[in-house]
Amino acid sequence: MDVYELTAAIEAILFVNGDSVSVKQLTELFDADEQSIYAAIETLQRRYEREDSGICLQRIADSYQMVTKPQMASYIQAFLRPVYKKQMSNAMLETLTVIAYKQPVTKAEIEDIRGVNSDKVISLLLEQGLIKAVGRLSTPGRPIQYGTTDEFLKHFGLSDLKELPKIE
Repeated sequence: MDVYELTAAIEAILFVNGDSVSVKQLTELFDADEQSIYAAIETLQRRYEREDSGICLQRIADSYQMVTKPQMASYIQAFLRPVYKKQMSNAMLETLTVIAYKQPVTKAEIEDIRGVNSDKVISLLLEQGLIKAVGRLSTPGRPIQYGTTDEFLKHFGLSDLKELPKIE
Protein backbone atom coordinates (compact mmCIF):
# COMPACT_ATOMS: atom_id res chain seq x y z
CA MET A 1 0.00 0.00 0.00
CA ASP A 2 1.51 3.35 -1.00
CA VAL A 3 1.46 6.45 1.20
CA TYR A 4 -1.47 8.04 -0.68
CA GLU A 5 -3.65 4.97 -0.35
CA LEU A 6 -2.71 4.58 3.33
CA THR A 7 -3.58 8.23 4.01
CA ALA A 8 -6.92 7.90 2.22
CA ALA A 9 -7.71 4.64 4.03
CA ILE A 10 -6.92 6.13 7.45
CA GLU A 11 -9.08 9.14 6.61
CA ALA A 12 -11.97 6.85 5.65
CA ILE A 13 -11.62 4.79 8.85
CA LEU A 14 -11.58 7.92 11.04
CA PHE A 15 -14.60 9.31 9.17
CA VAL A 16 -16.82 6.25 9.44
CA ASN A 17 -15.77 5.30 12.97
CA GLY A 18 -16.90 8.53 14.59
CA ASP A 19 -14.80 7.76 17.66
CA SER A 20 -11.07 7.78 18.29
CA VAL A 21 -8.91 5.10 16.68
CA SER A 22 -5.55 4.16 18.20
CA VAL A 23 -2.31 4.12 16.27
CA LYS A 24 -1.95 0.49 17.36
CA GLN A 25 -5.30 -0.39 15.74
CA LEU A 26 -4.22 1.33 12.52
CA THR A 27 -0.82 -0.43 12.43
CA GLU A 28 -2.55 -3.79 12.88
CA LEU A 29 -5.32 -3.07 10.37
CA PHE A 30 -2.97 -1.91 7.63
CA ASP A 31 0.01 -4.06 8.61
CA ALA A 32 2.09 -0.88 8.60
CA ASP A 33 4.75 0.50 10.91
CA GLU A 34 4.01 3.37 13.30
CA GLN A 35 6.19 5.76 11.30
CA SER A 36 4.01 5.26 8.19
CA ILE A 37 0.82 5.72 10.22
CA TYR A 38 2.12 8.92 11.83
CA ALA A 39 3.24 10.24 8.42
CA ALA A 40 -0.25 9.65 7.01
CA ILE A 41 -1.85 11.32 10.05
CA GLU A 42 0.48 14.33 9.64
CA THR A 43 -0.56 14.60 5.99
CA LEU A 44 -4.22 14.64 7.05
CA GLN A 45 -3.54 17.21 9.78
CA ARG A 46 -1.83 19.54 7.29
CA ARG A 47 -4.75 19.13 4.87
CA TYR A 48 -7.30 19.97 7.56
CA GLU A 49 -5.34 22.97 8.85
CA ARG A 50 -6.35 24.93 5.76
CA GLU A 51 -9.04 27.55 6.28
CA ASP A 52 -11.35 25.90 3.74
CA SER A 53 -11.71 22.78 5.90
CA GLY A 54 -14.34 22.43 8.62
CA ILE A 55 -12.76 19.38 10.22
CA CYS A 56 -9.54 18.51 12.00
CA LEU A 57 -7.91 15.58 13.73
CA GLN A 58 -7.87 15.57 17.51
CA ARG A 59 -5.26 13.52 19.35
CA ILE A 60 -6.63 11.76 22.42
CA ALA A 61 -3.87 9.90 24.27
CA ASP A 62 -2.42 7.58 21.57
CA SER A 63 -5.54 7.77 19.40
CA TYR A 64 -6.95 10.14 16.79
CA GLN A 65 -10.48 11.25 16.04
CA MET A 66 -11.95 13.28 13.21
CA VAL A 67 -13.82 16.24 14.73
CA THR A 68 -15.27 19.53 13.55
CA LYS A 69 -13.23 22.67 14.04
CA PRO A 70 -14.34 24.74 17.05
CA GLN A 71 -15.15 27.73 14.84
CA MET A 72 -17.84 25.62 13.10
CA ALA A 73 -19.78 25.09 16.35
CA SER A 74 -22.41 27.76 15.73
CA TYR A 75 -23.26 26.31 12.30
CA ILE A 76 -23.48 22.79 13.66
CA GLN A 77 -25.64 23.87 16.60
CA ALA A 78 -27.99 25.73 14.27
CA PHE A 79 -28.23 22.69 11.99
CA LEU A 80 -28.75 20.11 14.71
CA ARG A 81 -30.77 22.31 17.07
CA PRO A 82 -29.46 20.32 20.02
CA VAL A 83 -31.19 19.77 23.30
CA TYR A 84 -28.54 20.95 25.72
CA LYS A 85 -27.45 18.52 28.38
CA LYS A 86 -27.69 19.53 31.99
CA GLN A 87 -24.48 21.25 32.97
CA MET A 88 -22.10 19.55 35.32
CA SER A 89 -22.71 20.51 38.96
CA ASN A 90 -20.03 22.20 41.04
CA ALA A 91 -19.73 18.99 43.11
CA MET A 92 -19.08 16.98 39.94
CA LEU A 93 -16.48 19.47 38.68
CA GLU A 94 -14.80 19.58 42.08
CA THR A 95 -14.65 15.77 42.33
CA LEU A 96 -13.44 15.44 38.74
CA THR A 97 -10.70 17.99 39.45
CA VAL A 98 -9.52 16.03 42.49
CA ILE A 99 -9.44 12.81 40.47
CA ALA A 100 -7.70 14.41 37.47
CA TYR A 101 -4.89 15.90 39.54
CA LYS A 102 -4.47 13.21 42.22
CA GLN A 103 -5.12 9.98 40.28
CA PRO A 104 -5.07 7.20 41.12
CA VAL A 105 -7.19 8.26 44.10
CA THR A 106 -9.65 6.47 46.40
CA LYS A 107 -13.12 7.64 47.44
CA ALA A 108 -11.81 8.22 50.99
CA GLU A 109 -9.02 10.45 49.67
CA ILE A 110 -11.52 12.39 47.54
CA GLU A 111 -13.80 12.85 50.55
CA ASP A 112 -10.85 13.96 52.74
CA ILE A 113 -10.02 16.68 50.21
CA ARG A 114 -13.64 17.74 49.56
CA GLY A 115 -14.84 17.32 53.13
CA VAL A 116 -18.16 15.74 52.06
CA ASN A 117 -19.56 12.36 51.00
CA SER A 118 -18.88 11.75 47.31
CA ASP A 119 -20.76 8.49 46.62
CA LYS A 120 -23.41 10.01 44.35
CA VAL A 121 -21.00 12.25 42.47
CA ILE A 122 -18.58 9.39 41.80
CA SER A 123 -21.48 7.26 40.55
CA LEU A 124 -22.57 10.01 38.15
CA LEU A 125 -19.03 10.50 36.83
CA LEU A 126 -18.71 6.73 36.31
CA GLU A 127 -22.06 6.69 34.45
CA GLN A 128 -20.92 9.50 32.18
CA GLY A 129 -17.69 7.65 31.45
CA LEU A 130 -15.49 10.51 32.66
CA ILE A 131 -13.80 8.37 35.32
CA LYS A 132 -13.13 4.66 35.80
CA ALA A 133 -11.79 2.25 38.39
CA VAL A 134 -8.07 1.90 37.70
CA GLY A 135 -7.07 -0.44 40.50
CA ARG A 136 -7.32 -1.26 44.19
CA LEU A 137 -5.08 -0.36 47.10
CA SER A 138 -3.34 -3.19 48.94
CA THR A 139 -4.73 -2.02 52.28
CA PRO A 140 -7.56 -3.43 54.42
CA GLY A 141 -10.83 -3.26 52.51
CA ARG A 142 -8.92 -2.96 49.21
CA PRO A 143 -10.50 0.39 48.25
CA ILE A 144 -11.04 1.19 44.57
CA GLN A 145 -8.75 3.76 42.99
CA TYR A 146 -10.22 6.09 40.37
CA GLY A 147 -8.69 7.81 37.37
CA THR A 148 -9.90 9.77 34.36
CA THR A 149 -10.79 8.25 30.99
CA ASP A 150 -10.21 9.17 27.36
CA GLU A 151 -13.80 10.47 27.45
CA PHE A 152 -12.60 12.98 30.08
CA LEU A 153 -9.86 14.12 27.69
CA LYS A 154 -12.39 14.47 24.85
CA HIS A 155 -14.91 16.32 27.02
CA PHE A 156 -12.34 18.93 28.03
CA GLY A 157 -10.54 19.10 24.67
CA LEU A 158 -7.26 17.69 25.99
CA SER A 159 -4.80 15.40 24.25
CA ASP A 160 -3.05 14.36 27.42
CA LEU A 161 -3.29 14.93 31.18
CA LYS A 162 -0.05 16.93 30.94
CA GLU A 163 -2.17 19.69 29.34
CA LEU A 164 -4.09 20.25 32.59
CA PRO A 165 -3.41 23.72 33.99
CA LYS A 166 -0.74 23.76 36.70
CA ILE A 167 -2.04 24.13 40.26
CA GLU A 168 -0.41 26.89 42.26
